[in-house]
Amino acid sequence: MDNDLAPRERWPALMASAQAGDREAYTQLLRAIVPAIRVLVRKQIADSVLVDDVIQDVLLTVHRVRHTYDPAFPFLPWLMAIVQARAVDALRRCGRYQQRETEDERAYDGAMVENPEHRENEEQLAQILDQLPSRQRQIVEHIHLQEMSLAEAAARHNLSIAAVKSLLHRALTNLRRMGANHGQS
Repeated sequence: MDNDLAPRERWPALMASAQAGDREAYTQLLRAIVPAIRVLVRKQIADSVLVDDVIQDVLLTVHRVRHTYDPAFPFLPWLMAIVQARAVDALRRCGRYQQRETEDERAYDGAMVENPEHRENEEQLAQILDQLPSRQRQIVEHIHLQEMSLAEAAARHNLSIAAVKSLLHRALTNLRRMGANHGQS
């Protein structure tokens, strides 16, 4: 085979062959789609390091979900959906990280000093959460305080994602009721 990249028209056939176990076709497909992935990611993300991370993420996802591609349909929209999802995930992670960062050195210095008001707020939060049933409290702590994903919390507690969502909903409903009752006393 020549080293030229496979034209887009051949991508569905290459993926079908790859799904059937043809390693050469799979290698050829991956080499051919990387430039297209790079172009798609760069349209959404400016940071070149993050672009490379997203490309790797996309390739891993393509590998993991390659069985879901139906060769009767165009390949590029399937690939674009994966690129879009991985780019959004990367931007969310990046945004969460940036929200925790600060440019103000004084803010950092002040954070190192024990703040009595902060401790008081933590104690109040702990008291409120302690009023929840144990499983609901753990789910709230993992998802909202430790920023676990629903899937991570589900795996941690050996539950389905639906069960975690249900527990979280019940916990938040209970917390709202406690807040309403607290405001009336």
